[in-house]
Amino acid sequence: MTENENFHASAFTALGTARTEKVQLPESTFDGIVNMPVMHQAVKAFMANQRQGNASTKIRKYVVGGNQKPWKQKGTGRARQGSTRAPHFVGGGTVFGPTPRPYDEYVPRQVRILAKKSALNARAREGAIIVIDAFAYESPRTATLLALLARLDVSDKKVLILTDGVKRNVFLSGRNIPNVHVLPYSDSSTYHILWSDVVLVEAGAVGATLEPIADEKPAPVVKKARAVADVEKAAKKVAKRAAKTEAKAAGKVPARKAAKSAAKKPAAKKAAAKKPAAKKSTKKET
Repeated sequence: MTENENFHASAFTALGTARTEKVQLPESTFDGIVNMPVMHQAVKAFMANQRQGNASTKIRKYVVGGNQKPWKQKGTGRARQGSTRAPHFVGGGTVFGPTPRPYDEYVPRQVRILAKKSALNARAREGAIIVIDAFAYESPRTATLLALLARLDVSDKKVLILTDGVKRNVFLSGRNIPNVHVLPYSDSSTYHILWSDVVLVEAGAVGATLEPIADEKPAPVVKKARAVADVEKAAKKVAKRAAKTEAKAAGKVPARKAAKSAAKKPAAKKAAAKKPAAKKSTKKET
């Protein structure tokens, strides 16, 4: 695709309050070009570079034992053998097995830049880029970041947060959330952008300046259906307790308890009948 488009992204505050203005993404990066082969090359190289290449096997000369012939050359009726550490013996060496080696792949810098631009353009076409005015966290707190994701309605998606430079408090806030990855904008790669479903970008990272909103209050979080189910469960428990207290006050025994007690009585009689007579203890005379 070689189309030039002007991409705009919706803007929010760090507390999840929607801003009226929309941010125009820089044309130098968001030019609408999505180059699939380049993105494939960059992602393949990134995943290959994560491999350690530690797999190792021993050929027959490195296996312990087997310095002499297991039996004489002729006269036994068996095939001639020179060592029990040959590959066809149990405990023998491995033929053509893996040995430690690097899996590194090099991608030129210009290709990496083009692949990253293509990945950002792909997310911009989907409308999956959201601009946050500033991540000014005074201290790390996971609940604050979770509340932001809930207000943006992206809690059930893979979220990539790109900050303007290194923001330690933001990184520590999102470290324990499984589907959230926090990176500086300059350190992000094609793999991370394509891994995510939604990209939250700090305004300063894309060259935008958004003034803070005065007297901002956190936006309300919409509770999910799970809370309603918990309320209904608690109401059922209260109703059961009320029914039990009424039955006790009226002197009635619930049907289940009556059936259980009736079933226990004959079983107790049978157990008593089966018990052997107690033996008399005899003391030895001294």
